Amino acid sequence: MNPKKLKQLKKRVKKAHQIVNEPSYIQELNTYRDLFDDFPPVKYLINNVLESDRLLKNGLLPQPLPKLLLPDNIQDTIFKKVNEQFPQGDPRGDKLWNKYSEALPKLDKALRNYRDYLEETYGMWSYVNAPFAKALSDYLGGAPTLEIMAGNGYISKGLRNNNATQKIFTTDSQAWVKENETGKHPVTKIEKLDALKAIKKYGDEVEYVIMSWAPDKGEIDWDVLQLLRSTYPEVKLLVIGEKDGATNSKKFWQEAQLSQDDELQKVNANLHSFDLIDEQIYLAKSSRR
Repeated sequence: MNPKKLKQLKKRVKKAHQIVNEPSYIQELNTYRDLFDDFPPVKYLINNVLESDRLLKNGLLPQPLPKLLLPDNIQDTIFKKVNEQFPQGDPRGDKLWNKYSEALPKLDKALRNYRDYLEETYGMWSYVNAPFAKALSDYLGGAPTLEIMAGNGYISKGLRNNNATQKIFTTDSQAWVKENETGKHPVTKIEKLDALKAIKKYGDEVEYVIMSWAPDKGEIDWDVLQLLRSTYPEVKLLVIGEKDGATNSKKFWQEAQLSQDDELQKVNANLHSFDLIDEQIYLAKSSRR
């Protein structure tokens, strides 16, 4: 076999291997995209998810997502479309209607599960999209920053992409590596340090600490805030999470004294919620004064 044909064969084998190993979740969405090809509102949602996954798979930050909820009137729309194709009582129309009806709840569930897919596949908890990373970079203005609990480092990566001179220390305890994908696929250089050790090491060198999606079990976030208040009161703590919801401890939300000034609101405007979780960015008061 000549070298050119061998190279072509290798490409085909590699492509086939990629198809075989494509996550079943993505395969499922591709199937639904074909099925609902005649319904642009549905196809639009699916395409947004698939494009988001494609960018992440290629090491890029994704774009914001729309609310991943099917239109309230989608069944009426589909019923009308089927009736336009087939007269009432036509077995072909009944068969097609049944096919759509069976797929809709499964598609609805798949769209609602996209955040779970991100966590399981990429170890991505906060949905760090490209415009948000740019807005956060503008807000920091190059100020030296420490990211704690960085996971796979999507926030730090976004900041470095937007400002080559951004001084940022990216840290994570990597305690969750054995449990899920968090920490297994870093997208930037990450130093293995737990949150408190990281602050003690870099607290005198930074103006900001970023804490994203702190776990709701335990009170490490409250310990972080107490350490900053007692030892580094001039350091500003930026928190990304869902207040009184999926992230952080109850103690933290009660004691943090959160604020969102006009400049931070501009950042928050780019942190679009695509599901039932309303994550936002806050400034937590580090000083007791």
